[in-house]
Amino acid sequence: MIRIFSHYVHRATLGSIFFDAALVFFLILCALMLQAGGSLNEAMPLAGTHVVSLAACLFVINSASGLYEKSSATSFGQSCTRAAIALMVVLPLTYLIFALLPLDMASRGAVQLSALAGVTAVVMRRAYLSHWAAVPQARTRILVFGAGSAAQVVGSTLKASDPNAHVVGYIAGPNEKDNAVPAGELLPLTGTLPETARHLGVDEIVVALTERRSGSMPLRQLLDCKLHGIKVYDLNTHFEKTLGQIRIDYVNASWLIFCDGFNQGTMRTLVKRVFDIFCSSLLFLLAAPVMLITALVIVLESRGPVLYRQERVGLNGRNFKVIKFRSMRTDAEKDGKPRWATTNDDRVTRVGHIIRRLRIDELPQLFNVIKGEMSLVGPRPERPFFVDQLTQEIPFFAVRHSVKPGVTGWAQVRYQYGATIEDSQEKLQYDLYYVKNHTLFLDLVVLFETIGVVLTGKGAR
Repeated sequence: MIRIFSHYVHRATLGSIFFDAALVFFLILCALMLQAGGSLNEAMPLAGTHVVSLAACLFVINSASGLYEKSSATSFGQSCTRAAIALMVVLPLTYLIFALLPLDMASRGAVQLSALAGVTAVVMRRAYLSHWAAVPQARTRILVFGAGSAAQVVGSTLKASDPNAHVVGYIAGPNEKDNAVPAGELLPLTGTLPETARHLGVDEIVVALTERRSGSMPLRQLLDCKLHGIKVYDLNTHFEKTLGQIRIDYVNASWLIFCDGFNQGTMRTLVKRVFDIFCSSLLFLLAAPVMLITALVIVLESRGPVLYRQERVGLNGRNFKVIKFRSMRTDAEKDGKPRWATTNDDRVTRVGHIIRRLRIDELPQLFNVIKGEMSLVGPRPERPFFVDQLTQEIPFFAVRHSVKPGVTGWAQVRYQYGATIEDSQEKLQYDLYYVKNHTLFLDLVVLFETIGVVLTGKGAR
């Protein structure tokens, strides 16, 4: 994993992005050189602007479609669907970009066809690789130091979330008595911990001890491992870089205080505000026709207001009125008791089901962003009733109110809609990661992934 502006990105993902851009550039450059009689000097000026524009579009579309994500939970059919959606968008863009080539080019049509063929090949290759198992030689070899429940969670999350990770085994701590990992995966120490790690060809060690007292942590040996080029991670950092979350079942207040991150400086706040105003204004102009049509069909389907205003908790615990398109019946809470929305909620209207699935009901929140009550990206704003309940039952829940709530967010794109306290706890772990590491770069990552969520209907309720 590589850390870019506080956000962890897999090396394989960066390699894929650069390879795709280089492949598109090479294919189109070859087509232009054939048109220019093999002259590189004549082809380069023509290739530069058009290919860079195409590569940027391809990166955004592939990222939004989830084609750079490698997950064992993604089926080949899902990868093909993502590829089809990407091609539906990128092929017309490719045609338009290369339609801007000089009109006097004798083979302009041939270059356009070459570009279309090259882009199709890149997208299909990306769909195949996003589903294909990782190459064994390129996998990261990880040794888990610990054999209790924490170590078992580390192993299971690695196997489920990162196909490029290979857990070579577990070594029990000196004071661990109850082993939770399979006996066949326990490894004996062959000498010291550094000697064992070098013998196994380990790239990383994750320290996941359930018992750290009375000399359980061999600090000198772990330091020797690090000095020999083996990366050593504690439990919290492992979950942060691997899952993009801060696990509250293992974290403590001192780690949150002394770790890097949680920076809410004036410059960062200013940059985020300028970004919010510019993007939300642009999105409002682009989405205005969709919003007008949505308002019309809501009026035609049922009586009642088009917009729905509800009190939510925002920055520093201050309440504000969130604005959304009404997607439920007007008597949705006639008993006065707040309820979470659930899958196939019988209070949702027919139009409501559609606009919720496409996230159109969220568009009026752009007004909240322009007013400064919300940000484009941030934790989901919750109702005061639920905030009071969740603050009492979930540790560190109030930390999410140290930034503005968002129309979309890291938790929203990483986890389906939650309707229980357990779901809220799971989403909080992603919210804590965002609060700790939020930058303009991470906001852009979330916005790209939000496009994919909208296209696939993931997490709709």
